[in-house]
Parts: sequence; structure tokens; C-alpha cells
Amino acid sequence: MLIVKVPGINGLGETKGCEKAGNAILESLKEIYSNEQGVPIDARLLDLEEIHLDNSDLEMSNELIYKNSLEFFEEKPKTIFIGGDHSISYSTTKAFFESCKQRDKEPCLIVFDAHPDCMDSVDSKFPTHEEWLRGLIESGFPAENIFLIGVRNPDPLETVFLKKQGVKMMGMNQILENLEDSCDTIMEFSNNKELYISIDIDVIDPAFAPGIGYKEPGGFTTRQFLYLIQRLNLVKNLRAVDIVEINPDKDANDLTVKLGAKILAELI
Repeated sequence: MLIVKVPGINGLGETKGCEKAGNAILESLKEIYSNEQGVPIDARLLDLEEIHLDNSDLEMSNELIYKNSLEFFEEKPKTIFIGGDHSISYSTTKAFFESCKQRDKEPCLIVFDAHPDCMDSVDSKFPTHEEWLRGLIESGFPAENIFLIGVRNPDPLETVFLKKQGVKMMGMNQILENLEDSCDTIMEFSNNKELYISIDIDVIDPAFAPGIGYKEPGGFTTRQFLYLIQRLNLVKNLRAVDIVEINPDKDANDLTVKLGAKILAELI
């Protein structure tokens, strides 16, 4: 398994600080001796890479993320990307889609997010963290193979777009009616497909993850989300995960950074 730091930000000025998350999370990971499955965690032995970016040059940043991600998908069975804000997922998932096409595999994308990130893009070439998923769909990723989970503050125009495209969605109330059954449904969605999971940390309630740009009450508890991740990590065709939008500059008592490290540990 490869862990890749991707310190990219394109968040309308709201995500400055997220570029520091990779280093902060990996430092916090040193305090975790094993995950809840009993797997020992030794940060010194991890297979680590970093995509070095200049966030003032969006064209070069997107190109570097895409090209490097495509190489990782060709060489590694599983890759975890640590952002950065959610704009990095546009290039990583495009590379994932291209990798699947090259290997004649069907792609599947599960997104945990409080927001749909499907705003109408001002610059469709380099979507921001509010537009990346729409940009991905418009670039050809099959919308019927996208499952958006935990949204609780969509723009009405985003809702129209998602329904028109046929993106599958599951809201918080539906999930929490029966967390185990909901997780079964999510896992079944990826059957016979190559799976990419994108985690915007704001899907978790800000009481547990305050280090974010847009705080949306009513999200998952830490325990609920860890249960989902532990279950999804059992999916044999899980090829990639990204963890984004953690902002150490806006954190309180390192709660969000430590949560990012905990999620990473459960994926190892």
C-alpha cells in the first residue's frame, strides 16, 4: 500500500492551511501503535510519496497530480492520497478512471461529503473544491457509478444536476436508521467494480472534526464513521482512498488531525 501526500489547494481562499495536513497526519500517526484490527503501525516503515506542487500554478499542479496518480494506479494495488482540499480529487479520480479503462475494468466512486461539490464551474479546466465532482462527471466518469453519502447542505441547483445525472445518494437519516444495513448497501454498490473512496472530513460532525472550512452540523460521529471505514476496507477491489479538507490551522486540540491519522491507520 502506498501513501501519497498531495498538498494541493484550489478552494476559493477558504482552504488555505489544508496543504499542511499530510505532514500533520503522518506525525500524528506516530502516536498510533496499532489499529483496531490489531495491525501494528510503524510510521517509519510506510511506503510514502509526495507530489510536490506549486499551488499558484493550477495547470501544472493538476497535470502533476494526474500523471503521478496514473503511475501509482499502474504500479500499486492500493493507494491512499492525503490532501490538500477536495480539488485534488478531480485529478486523482480522472487518473483512476483512465487506469480502469486501460485495464478494461469498471470504475466505482464512493464519496463521503457534507456537500455535493457540483457547483457550476467557472473554470471547468481546473475545478475548485466546490466543483470537482461535477467536473469529473462532465469529463466522462459514469455518473451511475457514483455514490454520494452524507450530504446535508446541497445547493438546489446541485440537487437538480445530481438527479439529472443519476448519481446515487444516501442522506444522514437514511444511513443512521440502520448503519449496518446502510453499509451493506454501500459495499454492494461496488460489487464487480474497481473502487475509489473519497473522504471529505466535513462529512463528520464538526463537534468531532472542527478543523474544516465549512462546518455543517448533523454529521457522523467518529465512531460511526470508523465503523464504515473498517467495513469498506474489507472490500477486495478497493484500489484508492483520499482523505481531504483537514485544516490544521483551524483545528482544536488536534482533534481533526488525529482523526485523519486514525482513519489512515484503519486503512492500513
